[in-house]
Amino acid sequence: MRIGTHVSIAGGIEKAPGNAAKVGAECFQIFSRSPHGGPVKPITPDVVKKFAAEMKKHKLDTFYIHTPYFINLSSVKNNIYYGSIAVIREELERGSKLSCKAVMTHLGSFGELGDKEGLEKVGVSVGKIMKGYKGTTQLLLEISAGSGRVVGDKFEEIAKILDHKDVKKHKVGVCFDTCHAFASGYDVRDKKSVDETLKQFDKIIGWKKLVMVHVNDSKGEFGGHLDRHEHIGVGKIGLEGFKALAHHKILGKLDWILETPKDDPKDDPKNIAILKKLRKG
Repeated sequence: MRIGTHVSIAGGIEKAPGNAAKVGAECFQIFSRSPHGGPVKPITPDVVKKFAAEMKKHKLDTFYIHTPYFINLSSVKNNIYYGSIAVIREELERGSKLSCKAVMTHLGSFGELGDKEGLEKVGVSVGKIMKGYKGTTQLLLEISAGSGRVVGDKFEEIAKILDHKDVKKHKVGVCFDTCHAFASGYDVRDKKSVDETLKQFDKIIGWKKLVMVHVNDSKGEFGGHLDRHEHIGVGKIGLEGFKALAHHKILGKLDWILETPKDDPKDDPKNIAILKKLRKG
């Protein structure tokens, strides 16, 4: 189990490994472009060379990319729908150039579509993203908090997308977000609840699909569908829950990426240190 965090690429994507090492991260996550849209800097051979050198320099070998915030694979607006498909595919291609392990994405909101129709549209979308893809970076679907009819707040919804005829032939995995799962009504506050929740995950989705973890405490209440991340041990999940998660037979072997608040430069090192201590004990 490696513990990392989301880091900035300000000044160039090749700055990310150094930013990760600075806070004690053992792996890391980035946005390879602005999460809000706008111009995208190409991944040139020179960028690839510099990035690889920085990874080696800081003794890091694994990182992840998060897609931008505007993704919506069930949008009825063609510019958003097809734009989302194109951007996710581009991120997979960009990630492959940089030897990124996986790209994770939110799925969007059902909006005016019914759940069944919306899930079908997402399945078709993911199929379009993966069609003809030959890269090495894996696509991960992230579990959501479920606010505003967001897609993927239930394990059954993720399973249905993964089992879609256009998706199941491809190697698409899952990112388990502790805050999102908790907000969606999957309890992870102690060993008993962690074991029960992850037993459900295995039954409905399957361990082989689980690739990495977003590790965030929750500002919102259990089952409240509030997507608000909190520092480890400060929110409604609490330290007992994260200790149980760290020692779980499956989650305890995966990469953990923090997306906790960054109000102070000491926040990331502090949260990473807490998780490392929980990992030991």
